[in-house]
Amino acid sequence: MPTYKLPVSVLVVIHTADFQILLLERADHPGYWQSVTGSQDPGETLQQTAVREIREETGLNAADYDLSNWQIQNRYEIYEEWSWRYPPGTVYNIEHVFGLMLPKTMPITVSPREHLDYIWLPWQEAADKVFSSSNAHAIRLLANEQKL
Repeated sequence: MPTYKLPVSVLVVIHTADFQILLLERADHPGYWQSVTGSQDPGETLQQTAVREIREETGLNAADYDLSNWQIQNRYEIYEEWSWRYPPGTVYNIEHVFGLMLPKTMPITVSPREHLDYIWLPWQEAADKVFSSSNAHAIRLLANEQKL
């Protein structure tokens, strides 16, 4: 019996105080850039999922920085190309948005199984580059909230 992903995930916008945003290029879809994302494992809290995904995808220890749950949920239809990862008949995923603020841009270690490369971009460019509309919205929200 296959092991399916839970249709619950985190999106973690990793950023600096001056709105430089870390983006990762997907290994399974070159040209698709995104923030840290990942599905919740059974028994994990959302916070634990965020910490694990940050470590797996960047090598960063979230405990060393300011990780915050933005209390935002996005419900979206699972892309057809990735629907095989979920139980049959699963159409929607619930994504929970987090932010991780770093003191400055820094080198990270990508997981070659998941990502090809990383870049740091100003928030406007990052919002335009990501393939996911919920990712773009979270980046814009960060910049707008912090400017107030």
